[in-house]
Amino acid sequence: MTMMCDLPHDLLGEKILAKVPITSLKAIRSTCKLWNVLSKDFIVGKTTSRQHEFLGFMTIRSKVCSLRFGLRGIHNQDALVDPSTKQVRLLDQVEITKIFHCDGLVLCVTKENSKLLVWNPYLGQTKWIETRKQLHKSDMYALGCNNNSKVPNYKILRLHCCYDYYNHGRLSGSEIYNSMSESWSVLDLIPDCEIDYYQRGVTLKGDTYFFARGTAPHEVGNDAGIIGLGVFMLCFDYTKERFGPHLTLPFTITDNRHEAVVLSCVREEQLAVLYEKSQSNILDFWVTNKIESNVVSWSKFLKVDLTIKQPRHPLVHRNHGSFFIDEEKKVAVVFDIGLNDSSRHYATTAFIVGEEGYFTSVNIGKEPTRSGSSHPPLVSSSYLPSLLQINQPHQRKETAV
Repeated sequence: MTMMCDLPHDLLGEKILAKVPITSLKAIRSTCKLWNVLSKDFIVGKTTSRQHEFLGFMTIRSKVCSLRFGLRGIHNQDALVDPSTKQVRLLDQVEITKIFHCDGLVLCVTKENSKLLVWNPYLGQTKWIETRKQLHKSDMYALGCNNNSKVPNYKILRLHCCYDYYNHGRLSGSEIYNSMSESWSVLDLIPDCEIDYYQRGVTLKGDTYFFARGTAPHEVGNDAGIIGLGVFMLCFDYTKERFGPHLTLPFTITDNRHEAVVLSCVREEQLAVLYEKSQSNILDFWVTNKIESNVVSWSKFLKVDLTIKQPRHPLVHRNHGSFFIDEEKKVAVVFDIGLNDSSRHYATTAFIVGEEGYFTSVNIGKEPTRSGSSHPPLVSSSYLPSLLQINQPHQRKETAV
């Protein structure tokens, strides 16, 4: 009789582990030593079995959900993409509005902007982070790590953002949390640019990249204001705890408040950027050839004209759109939130676009209409699990998921 352990390890990974939600792997690992080793090799080892499957997290009705998106049958109309969302049971009692991730860890901001939670989905560990001062809804956050540290540790960047008529995204202060010391420290840095509070940075190789906008004072008659001097990228280096120089984008844009510009990452190796010019219905995707805190180069990945397929303007909302790409299949999956006029609910939709006019869409979920024009951004940068232990000096116990 053939036993489970007699089966080829590749088969176990492809047929079994590939179908297990990332938040349920702790139970698999605890079954026996073989499953523990296989899960590490298959998931943490980043084997090729997962290359055509996107794993990520998003919020639906203020609850964190895992998102799995397979692309194997992407061009087969009889095998349309079937995304899977599953509410994370471990976080059922917490209402979350913002989530960020870095190297297998996820940072959650609670609905009332009152608490921060760090979570390792693979290990099933959580840790509440005490803050120095009350959180504000316009605060910005990012999760990164110290790449030069002998002992892996994570850091949380918190940017205090002024947001009024004359200060569109002007930073008023910043502080950083270090998991090694379990303490916050104030940073003496305020870049001479604007970063809109509703956007989120994308963390790649431990550092976080933001879109930023250069500005200058401007007066017309008796009215004072500011004018845009161009949009660029800005990298925050968690090892040096400072911002780097301006990084150029592969296109010219004066003001990202009126056009859709979205960042993502590709398998924790490259940055990708999506640009949809206002009222154009043309999507341009670029990926980095080289990316460091002080230098970047780009190459064109895909250009899609959706004028006939999708006449709505725009496809991507500048505040909450997100996306990921599959380089081998030459497709991009763009997530966005839109208001359904008949149900008065906000629906999350995945638009799959590719070469030769390929276009289809899949519904992900919906939630009731909220007041105000700002809605939680979707998080769709691909998640890769980690064995990094969350620093808990008083309790190093893995929590069941």
